[in-house]
Amino acid sequence: MTFAVLASDASGAVGMAVASSSPAVAARCVHLRPGVGGAASQNVTDPRLGPALLDALEEGREPAEAMAAVVAAAPHSGFRQLMVTDLDGGTASFSGEGTLGVHAAAEGTRVVSAGNLLADDGVPAAVVAAFEATGGDLEERLMVAMEAGLAAGGEAGPVHSAGLSVARRVPWLETDLRVDWHDEDPVGELRRLLDRWLPERDAYVTRALDPSAAPSYGVPGNR
Repeated sequence: MTFAVLASDASGAVGMAVASSSPAVAARCVHLRPGVGGAASQNVTDPRLGPALLDALEEGREPAEAMAAVVAAAPHSGFRQLMVTDLDGGTASFSGEGTLGVHAAAEGTRVVSAGNLLADDGVPAAVVAAFEATGGDLEERLMVAMEAGLAAGGEAGPVHSAGLSVARRVPWLETDLRVDWHDEDPVGELRRLLDRWLPERDAYVTRALDPSAAPSYGVPGNR
């Protein structure tokens, strides 16, 4: 019940955006590890598989090798839809025989997209094409890709939750935005959140690393 995009860029950033008809999709499906890569576990989701894929990357395996190892070892892997990327731009995807409804995956330059219960099997290809055609910060490229996926049909049913996360140079997620339930337009709400967040993103990293150099953004009592 999900479509998603997982990608990296030449700066060393890695990120993922996802949307679904079920609540709190990003909490279960998004797995990013700064300095290592990213992974997605979706469809009938097993959140343990994302960290397993990242562990395999950290051990030095290429994405395709990591995917094969995790799929072979995981119980019920036929129910899973998985993606993985390293920071060199390598990607891999897997859709088990139990993947729900219309499902597909597409890979491009530093990007992979996959979905299930789709309105059209061309949705992942549209997501990849939009990502590759967009410049700028990884957050913006992921957001544009998700908007393109929605415009291409998205899920067969209504979408209710969405999320977008990016890891970069610090050992936490620099961006971690979630719309856990929205009755009408979670992707649109995610766009609103991203536009609100991006101008302040770097300042919150500065607050952690060098608080004396960080702006207050007008928080009452902090001048």
